[in-house]
Amino acid sequence: MLGLARSGRASTAALERRGLEVVRADRELGNDSDLSLLERVGLVVKSPGVPGEAPLVSAARERGIPVWSEIELASRLLPNPILGVTGTNGKTTTAEWLGFILGAPVAGNVGRALSELDGELGPDQLVVVELSSFQLEDIVRFRPQIAVLLNLEPDHLDRHGSFEAYRAAKLRIFENQTESDTAVVPRDLDHKVRARRVEFAADDPLPAEPALRGLHNRENAAAATAAARAAGATNEQIARGLREFNGVPHRLELVGERNGVGYVNDSKATNVAATLRALAAYEDTPVRLILGGSRKGEDFAPLAAALGPNIRAVYVIGETAVELARAIPDTIHSGDLVTAVDRAAAAAQPGEVVLLSPACASYDQFRDFEQRGEEFKRLVANLPM
Repeated sequence: MLGLARSGRASTAALERRGLEVVRADRELGNDSDLSLLERVGLVVKSPGVPGEAPLVSAARERGIPVWSEIELASRLLPNPILGVTGTNGKTTTAEWLGFILGAPVAGNVGRALSELDGELGPDQLVVVELSSFQLEDIVRFRPQIAVLLNLEPDHLDRHGSFEAYRAAKLRIFENQTESDTAVVPRDLDHKVRARRVEFAADDPLPAEPALRGLHNRENAAAATAAARAAGATNEQIARGLREFNGVPHRLELVGERNGVGYVNDSKATNVAATLRALAAYEDTPVRLILGGSRKGEDFAPLAAALGPNIRAVYVIGETAVELARAIPDTIHSGDLVTAVDRAAAAAQPGEVVLLSPACASYDQFRDFEQRGEEFKRLVANLPM
């Protein structure tokens, strides 16, 4: 077991319940001296955070030892049908939306590892699984009966090396599907699938208008509607789910209002495309925007071009602050989130929104985007009324 975070611990527990011996290796144990661990194993299960170039992974493949993702292992241990959701942006929202509509458990890249559901469900219970490119790049026979691809835009180029490699990893969600399965894809996707192809777009007629704000959420709703229908949901079920689902934490989450100023936590916007969606959702509202974090190899020029006259100020923080300042004139260099929130709050006028939508990962100053979002919430809660 290479990597002992959430998915590694869940995989280990599932295997040990079956009486199998598990050799554990933390992801930092990637130096040459650890290669002796491979003498005791017939399979490497790799956590998503461990790159394929890690010495233990490379050595395993050279020796002919299979390397699986936790998703691959879990799909072999669980008999349950799977509805898989991937894409650059909107995965968590759409997966949770589908779980809400279908009354199904949600696992994978969000919340619980898929292996954690081992032994908890009846064999016919559908499971909604959010899938990242890191999880999909190490599948072998993983086959969702319903597979959803939301969109494809540059992301994780620091890990995959190119958009082409990232795209190829995402498209693997369809790789093992058969003619009896369903592939839910954007209307303009130029990729042949073996499964029954169902297309969606933001302008599709829906059973009800979604409660969530923004054109991107209408697109997510269209994908969720198509997938829910493939899973057997009625129009009444779908309509209720579209109206009543309130979204997920850290994605355009209104976390407070102080003196007529709204504060919106979009910490999950860890790439430029996600922040562009947030800006579009608030294009008619005066916005003070907080950007920045750790690098992912993205170009910030499209972000700069999208900033309209409604943007009152841009506060840049973290490792990418200098790059963002080069791309966007007249930014306010704030260093960290505490300073950015303080400065934005001091300048904001009633009717404006302070929007944390960083367009960057969080690893320079935070453990993950959740911690960054929770810190934003804490700072907002402590602002004077």
